[in-house]
Amino acid sequence: MPDSNFAERSEEQMSGAQVIAQALKTQDVEYIFGIVGIPVTEIAIAAQQLGIKYIGMRNEQAACYAASAIGYLTGRPGVCLVVSGPGLIHALGGMANANVNCWPLLLIGGSSERNQETMGAFQEFPQVEACRLYTKFSARPSSIEAIPFVIEKAVRTSIYGRPGACYVDIPADFVNLQVNVNSIKYMECCMSPPVSMAETSAVRMAASVIRNAKQPLLIIGKGAAYAHAEENIKKLVEQYKLPFLPTPMGKGVVPDNHPNCVGAARSRALQFADVIVLFGARLNWILHFGLPPRYQPDVKFIQVDICAEELGNNVKPAVTLLGDISAVSKQLLEELDKTAWEYPPESKWWKTLREKMKSNEAASKELASKKSLPMNYYTVFYHVQEQLPRDCFVVSEGANTMDIGRTVLQNYLPRHRLDAGTFGTMGVGLGFAIAAAMVAKDRSPGQRVICVEGDSAFGFSGMEVETICRYNLPIILLVVNNNGIYQGFDMNTWKETSKFRDPTAVVPPMCLLPNSHYEQIMTAFGGKGYFVETPEELQKSLRQSLADTTKPSLINIMIEPQATRKAQDFHWLTRSNM
Repeated sequence: MPDSNFAERSEEQMSGAQVIAQALKTQDVEYIFGIVGIPVTEIAIAAQQLGIKYIGMRNEQAACYAASAIGYLTGRPGVCLVVSGPGLIHALGGMANANVNCWPLLLIGGSSERNQETMGAFQEFPQVEACRLYTKFSARPSSIEAIPFVIEKAVRTSIYGRPGACYVDIPADFVNLQVNVNSIKYMECCMSPPVSMAETSAVRMAASVIRNAKQPLLIIGKGAAYAHAEENIKKLVEQYKLPFLPTPMGKGVVPDNHPNCVGAARSRALQFADVIVLFGARLNWILHFGLPPRYQPDVKFIQVDICAEELGNNVKPAVTLLGDISAVSKQLLEELDKTAWEYPPESKWWKTLREKMKSNEAASKELASKKSLPMNYYTVFYHVQEQLPRDCFVVSEGANTMDIGRTVLQNYLPRHRLDAGTFGTMGVGLGFAIAAAMVAKDRSPGQRVICVEGDSAFGFSGMEVETICRYNLPIILLVVNNNGIYQGFDMNTWKETSKFRDPTAVVPPMCLLPNSHYEQIMTAFGGKGYFVETPEELQKSLRQSLADTTKPSLINIMIEPQATRKAQDFHWLTRSNM
């Protein structure tokens, strides 16, 4: 007699949405960020039913930023789920940011029904073709049965080699189409990338160049953080007494307060080093392309990178070490261990660096100690630094806010700083903070996320405050408010513009409305908001925010509108020839 249970199972149906969700679950996807609508709502529901966390955002760009940050923080891609046409287009900024930053990301976009293509369908757009420019891989499954194969390939491509963004296009008619359960074959979960090592001869040559350096410098990039190379690189620094300089998101691989960190003498270190070892750092604009006058013309670069195409960009390196940064740094340690050697801690090079560090730190402290109001950036950041938990995530974006904050706010752990990154993207802050808060909530309960924003940067994604409150994420937002982009007006100067019939002709493009109460956006959604103008108010509000782990908060910090690194002329009347 036939097995009736078997007969029932063989006829069991499932939707395309359920196939997508199961394929993601099989590939160890933990988080989906997105905005639902036609035709992807059912995908989000199916994913939740399988235990995948879905975080509904207010803008596709912010959702994509959050998903990409998950990739950096966990090593597995976060998913961004968007609707067709405009929804996909809004997410392109996040895809480009992930690809340039080299972070794993999987974007899933709904698209028009297949039988309506070229007919002017709802939100019809050439999505697969458009995404190729921003991704490592962009494809549409040919059938529902092909979905698990395409999703596995996208996940694998996003994390293998140099990580990056991938796109999978889902036609609207696939989502609710029913198929037989037995017709779907799921791919096994793709494993973590294989670990590659540098050639032994190249490692030997690199060790020789380091030993013979008169003025060596290690530069630690976010590639080293992503590769979890902190243990080996810290040993290199400490065992051989080498100075190191972190890039913005390389901060924390070795703690910023380590005595060998020369971040406070960055320009001097770059300009006069004769041997520079790059651990997962690219010689792009952040490092001035490796070219004079920022560097010595004859400086020897040792490049350590996972991507072969990166080796030799902008300079001719003395040695190239292709491979996983953690594995290669271990190879370097083992090679250097063969000969008793360390860089002399009392060398002229160390003396030069320490003198410059002392001088620059003194200048920063002098700026921070100024008692005049409104406060300046240094005063704000020094008071914030005093209270920051050592294990907190620091998210930072804005022009002066990010640049000056980087020099004062310290990181002690790897992968605990997120900022505008290689692409210099504004608007990433709240998405990154939400991603970091989700990771902290699941893996290190009680760990705080501090998001430091310029007022202009906050404007890009400010409505994500509602997302933060909806999921009750204990994020502390610090809006460093100078009433503008780079610089703004005080209220009195702003009022002078009222005598002009058309302010658009005279108000400088960088100015924003003075004394805007951004903290009220937080209180509107049930969080706590603070408007502060003095160091004492800043200290008190931050203390209260850190003590309350049940609610998010936003501290709106008013500073001198023309505050910057150095005094600059600021002519407010742009219509100067009229």
